[in-house]
Amino acid sequence: MPAYVIFDVEIRDTERYQAFMAQVKPALEAAGARYLARGGAHKVHEGDWQPRRIVLLEFPSIAAFEEFYDGPVYQGLKEVREACSAARLVSVEGLA
Repeated sequence: MPAYVIFDVEIRDTERYQAFMAQVKPALEAAGARYLARGGAHKVHEGDWQPRRIVLLEFPSIAAFEEFYDGPVYQGLKEVREACSAARLVSVEGLA
């Protein structure tokens, strides 16, 4: 069953964030993930959520996402991301 991961990212240092992106893209591909949305225009229709930059990823499963997220490659890259941005992150299991 697919899993979807939603990031709401506030970028504080664009140059460093671009360096993070150059490294995380191949790591995501190796984990079987793909981008569905990345920083496109968005509009809040209800509620008080004020997202900054939305990134939507699809993984083959929750287990695949958690293996990626908790694994040594992303944990090293996460330190880079946290140095140049702040994020909210949620994962949700998709429909079979």
